[in-house]
Amino acid sequence: MSGASFRLVLYSPPLDSVRALARIRSHARLTPLLRSRALSEGTGADVWLKLENLQETGSFKFRGAANKLLSMPAAQWERGVVTASNGNHALGVATIGRHLGIATEVFVLETIDLPRQQRIEACGAKVVKVPGDSLRTERTARRAAEATGRSYISPYNDLEVVAGQGTIAVEVLDQLPGLAAIFVAAGGGGLIGGIGAHLRRASPGTRVVAGWPEVACSLHQCLRLGRIVDAPESPSLSTSTAGGPEEGSITFPLAQQVIDTQVLVSEDEILAACRRCHRDENQLVEGAAGVAVASFLKLAGEFVGRTVVIVICGGNVSPAITQLITS
Repeated sequence: MSGASFRLVLYSPPLDSVRALARIRSHARLTPLLRSRALSEGTGADVWLKLENLQETGSFKFRGAANKLLSMPAAQWERGVVTASNGNHALGVATIGRHLGIATEVFVLETIDLPRQQRIEACGAKVVKVPGDSLRTERTARRAAEATGRSYISPYNDLEVVAGQGTIAVEVLDQLPGLAAIFVAAGGGGLIGGIGAHLRRASPGTRVVAGWPEVACSLHQCLRLGRIVDAPESPSLSTSTAGGPEEGSITFPLAQQVIDTQVLVSEDEILAACRRCHRDENQLVEGAAGVAVASFLKLAGEFVGRTVVIVICGGNVSPAITQLITS
């Protein structure tokens, strides 16, 4: 989806990622922007990688969690916070909670792998396992938060969380002006929504490209149809982009406004991209980061001689997928 029609009105109220960056700067790392010689020489574009896999928790999710908690009044800190996530968002909330001394309770699927659970608990968070699916886990967490007067921290359906993710774009423009395009694994829209909203104001000529796995592209289907639908998904190497926006989600209208181009990639393309990052850049990256790299490779011919950034959104890879990438 390209489109001029989506540039007419920015999401209101505006997301202030510049202020968010000032808020989280003492907690979140300024991640490196690494020029990929292999991708640049192989495609003719000037390709740079924004290494969010080097963030403290191994993922960009720390930014949104930090901005949300730091924007809350002290009275809410004292009551503690609740979230629902099996992955990077849980680690982000638990880690910033530890930094700030905020009691954190994380609701997870009962099938969570033990190493991930132990990482969350090592941050001092209480882990509660819930049978069923992710939707049930989230609803259980929300009920627990409401019953105790605590704040529920959504992984993406929150303006402060999305503004925190958009701090990536603020950093990128400081590190590398004159950007032709940025490639982002879209998932449910929180990351690309924050990045795209900032770029629309600060660098409107930059093309915002969203990538999804072919087998798991709920938000893409919603955008195609112009409404939120329950789109079926199959398992993907890009586990952290699974699922789409819930009804009433802020990320759906935001994605409509800020995404210029949508790309779908196969599982083979995702794996090949992850292997390429490991081989050529010495970076072990998540499947979602592979989605962004694979999306660029599909469109690389359009950017010969131009500067692009690929967001390497995370590096928390399970042992099984690590073996697949490195074999």
